[in-house]
Amino acid sequence: MLSQSELFAAVEALDQAERSRSQTGLLSLRYPQMTLDDAYAVQQAWVRQKIEGGRKVIGWKIGLTSKAMQYALNIDTPDSGVLFDNMVFDDGATIPADRFIQPRIEAELAFVLNAPLRGPGVDVEAVLAATAYVLPALEILDTRIVRSDAASGKARTIVDTVSDNAANAGIVLGSQLFAPENVDMRWMGAIVSRNATVEETGLGAGVLNHPARGIAWLANRLAQYGDHLAAGQIVLAGSFIRPIEARHGDTIHADYGRHGSVSCYFA
Repeated sequence: MLSQSELFAAVEALDQAERSRSQTGLLSLRYPQMTLDDAYAVQQAWVRQKIEGGRKVIGWKIGLTSKAMQYALNIDTPDSGVLFDNMVFDDGATIPADRFIQPRIEAELAFVLNAPLRGPGVDVEAVLAATAYVLPALEILDTRIVRSDAASGKARTIVDTVSDNAANAGIVLGSQLFAPENVDMRWMGAIVSRNATVEETGLGAGVLNHPARGIAWLANRLAQYGDHLAAGQIVLAGSFIRPIEARHGDTIHADYGRHGSVSCYFA
């Protein structure tokens, strides 16, 4: 377990990395005793610091929902992070060149809730009943922690990712909204291109066999800490593609077929 001084040092390292756009080292290397509970404690402390600084929580993101990503990190559970008001970009937005460190893009579905979700016992049906609409979205990932340590070659682990607010950095929301009862989200998918070249494709079923299942998992996990998903919040359900590197000058476009599209340009 991390001591309070170690927890505060981890938060300061993450915050400084984000503000300076210069990555910090692996927390898993600095604190080899660090647990997943420690990682969420770091994330929560960083979230509190942002709120005290004036940021507003607008929702959540769920990550590591695909089997491929879980196998890569040797875990069997998703992770989650917090969305803030300064993370939202409109469809077609230009992302400022100095905003992120090493941005990557994932395609997923965003759920907008019209009722709270309180665990335990939340299931897919409860999530759908509490959802006002779903819409196509791109998640912008960024890593305030290095992906691997240059000296040791050690790669980032789940505790690094969770501490780093699940690598959460931004969202680009599409403009077409769909009532959950009018779409089969398992078959909602996207063809994702970078500069008009197809990079990735995927379907909603790649997210735990239904995008709503990750949201149920999150509501039930939050209940363990006395928290819940609130009405009006946006929840990113998890990516059904592998992350795509977003370089300066890149246009990322996700074609969701009859469900619309969403894109952004990285200056």
